[in-house]
Formats: sequence, structure tokens, C-alpha cells
Amino acid sequence: MKVSTMRKVDRWVGVPACAAMTAGRRLISLLLRPRTPAAVRRILFVKPAEQGATVLAWPAIQQAIQRVGRENVYFLVFQENRFILDALDVIPPENVLTISTKGLLNMIRQTLAVVIRLRGLGIDAAIDYEFYARASAVLTYLSGAPIRVGLHAFAGEGPYRGNLMTHRLHFNPHIHISQFFQVQLAAVDVPPDRLPALDMPVPEPIGELPPLKLAAGELETVRAKVRQAGSWMEGQPLVLLNANCSDLLPLRRWPEQRYVELTRRLLDRYDDLHIAFTGAPEEAPGVEALLRRIDRPRTFSLAGKTTLRELLVLYHLARVLVTNDSGPAHFAALTPIHVIALFGPETPRLFGLRTRHGHALSAGLPCSPCVSVHNNRLSPCRRNVCLERITTDEVFDLVCQVLESKVGQKITA
Repeated sequence: MKVSTMRKVDRWVGVPACAAMTAGRRLISLLLRPRTPAAVRRILFVKPAEQGATVLAWPAIQQAIQRVGRENVYFLVFQENRFILDALDVIPPENVLTISTKGLLNMIRQTLAVVIRLRGLGIDAAIDYEFYARASAVLTYLSGAPIRVGLHAFAGEGPYRGNLMTHRLHFNPHIHISQFFQVQLAAVDVPPDRLPALDMPVPEPIGELPPLKLAAGELETVRAKVRQAGSWMEGQPLVLLNANCSDLLPLRRWPEQRYVELTRRLLDRYDDLHIAFTGAPEEAPGVEALLRRIDRPRTFSLAGKTTLRELLVLYHLARVLVTNDSGPAHFAALTPIHVIALFGPETPRLFGLRTRHGHALSAGLPCSPCVSVHNNRLSPCRRNVCLERITTDEVFDLVCQVLESKVGQKITA
């Protein structure tokens, strides 16, 4: 299901669902006394979408594991997004509950099955990590958890999500998302009548994420795919460019002409450098059109030619990844690759890369960032000058600095 379709469903189905469940919750509270667990023994995180942000939830997941044990932490995610949880290897695979988005009827059927399983598990605390949708609020409520932590539109900020949370929080756009995820977990222990005030220090930023554990033969499999797609040979430097992003937020795209200019300049500077473009299967035609514009040897497409798992393995073979602010920028934190992420309508203050190999570029315009939880990512902007202002020179110079640094093998210009 396309993201645009999911948004429509979330709006036209999610709003009445949240309203109806809010009314039902009020009625139930008049008839029955809310259950309060003696202790929190099982914790559920609800984060169906946004694979990159799931990476940033790693510290909070670790804290939950320290609290209740690995076997008592659960995560609810869309089927196509679970791979990053498997890559993080932090939650038992059987504790990852998934819902497929392929077909509305199939999605409804799987949702009902997941809700039935959750209620059978006896979840004590459910934490809604989704900020831009109503579906996650509904799922958090239907989990049956007596403690439910999530955002609430106190003054009308953000999308209407009803009043389904017991522990209602206000989004703070001035701390990093990974820290806010930790705050949400900590709110489990705060009496609901004290919220949204939180008398606690801001959690410390996370350090390095755990490196991806490579299985036997994975590197060689991906090497073979790269050799088949282009003229690259092992030992030659490889740069990856992720020129597209999903239809979730087209404003995040750096102009294609800049990728053309960047590719040509890098190839002119380094005689043995190869450049591969990555992307999802639906982005492959656009990548091929871009390569025809570049019209240079030592460039090739890997868009749609690797699985998401293989994409992470690919990051072990390349030196640099240049990408929009999107999932791959955060996935790469599990690998040794240097990431140059281009920020425009969103800000690295909130979504910056949590890796010592991360480099964020932002023009810092007064209109940026223009998308947030408070406006449900619905920016009135129609021209992303925030990304247009990031010049080819800036990105080229930074890529060269990384390639010619003392980190790893030095490339001679």
C-alpha cells in the first residue's frame, strides 16, 4: 500500500476510530475501575513505520530489556519494516509482531490477529512511538495494556488521536528523537496526573550502535552482485549515492542535477573510484534515467537489486554514502561506512545521525525545519530551497575529505 493511501486511510478511518474508542473508554471508566499493574513485567513498543527512527529507539529498547528482561519486551511494526529490528538483534524474533500493508483486507485480518495475541500476552505498558498517525494510538489502546504512553494534542498540536493514552505527553522538538524515546519509557513510572510535566533530566545521547553481525557468505554474495551490476572490483574505492526517497516526504530530495554534478566531479578527481546508486525497486527507473544523464563509465545502479539486509552488507564494502535524510542514513549507523546526510525540511538537531561516521549538512535557513509533529509533516512549502542551498561544492569537498582522510585506506587523487 502506498504511503499516500495509508495516510488517507489513517485520516478517514483513524479519526472516527479514535473518537469512538475515546467515547468507549470514558464509558468503561464509569462502569469499571481501571486496572493498575502491581509491577511492569511486559513492555510493548508500537512503531509501525519509519525504519530509520526505529534505529534511534535502540537505547530505549535496551533500557526496557534491562528493566524487564529481553524475553518480556515486544515490538509492533509493519511487516516490511521489521528487517531493521532483526538487524539490531535486540529483541527475540518471536517478540516482533508484524502487520502487512499489502491489501486493505489482509491488513485488517492481520491487525485483528495481532490484537488478539497482544491481549493474550498480558502487556503491562505499551508505548506509542509513532508521531504522525492515528493507527498506532488505536493499536496501543487495543493492546489491553493498563499503562499506555503516547503523544496527546493538548492545544490542538499534531493530528487528532483521541484520548486513548493513560500517560499523555507533549512532544518536545528541542531534544533528539532518541532521547525523547527514552523519556517516553521513563514516563511509565510517572503518575498520570503529574503529566505532561516531567521532573527528570534529559537522557544522555546514545553512543555507538551495535555493529551488524554478518553471517557467513553475506559479504561475498553482495560482492558478486556489485561486480555483476558494474565494473567495480574488490580493492577499488566505492561511493554510494541514494538520490531518492520514498513518497512520504518528497521535499527531502536533493536536486537530481546536483547528483549529476557530484558524480562527474568525483570521477574526474579519482581515476579508480566507482559510484553506485542505491534505492528501492520502484526507484530503479529513475536511477537508470539519472545514469543516462551522467553518461560516464564507473557508474552503475544497485536500485532494486539488493534486499534491505544486503544493503546493510553493501555498506561494509563502500567508503561513503551520500543520502537524503531518510532511512538508509540511520541504517548505516550499524556499519563502518561514512554517511553524509542532507537535511532540509527536517533538522539534524532532532534526527541527526548517532554515529561517529555521520556528517550532517544543512543550509540553516530560517524557514527550516518546516515539518514537525505539530503540523503532522504537512508543510505548505512547494520548493525545497533548504536543500537547493546545499551546493555541489559542499558535498564534493566533504566526500573528498572523507576519502582522503586517514580513516581507512587513503585514495590518491
